[in-house]
Amino acid sequence: MPEREMPLPNARSFADILQEIAANIGEIIRSEFRLAKIELRNSALKAITSAGALATGAAFAFYALGFLLLAIMFALRLALPEWLAALIVFLISSIVGAALIGAGVQELKKVNVVPERTAASVKEDVRWVKQQIS
Repeated sequence: MPEREMPLPNARSFADILQEIAANIGEIIRSEFRLAKIELRNSALKAITSAGALATGAAFAFYALGFLLLAIMFALRLALPEWLAALIVFLISSIVGAALIGAGVQELKKVNVVPERTAASVKEDVRWVKQQIS
């Protein structure tokens, strides 16, 4: 006569295990969203703080550059006609400005806006879920 296996007192049913996995997955997803939100908020705060100082500094630098260019034009006017001095300052300023804009655009293309820690954590969670299911 075959012996019947007695269920273990602490054994859980397959449905209970699946339900627990689903609850864990839901909590993991909520945690990932909280982490992404915190990362993005911290980045935004740093950017806003930096932007204020940058804007103020840029305004002063803009005026300083204008006065420097005006001084260069006045200096060139001593040796050249006024229109030629202004044209030379304009051309040099345009070339420098275009080069700086080009360099800025290239650097901006390198900026990564993906929250790295959240992306890595999500990949880890996907691996964990796959292990739990298999």
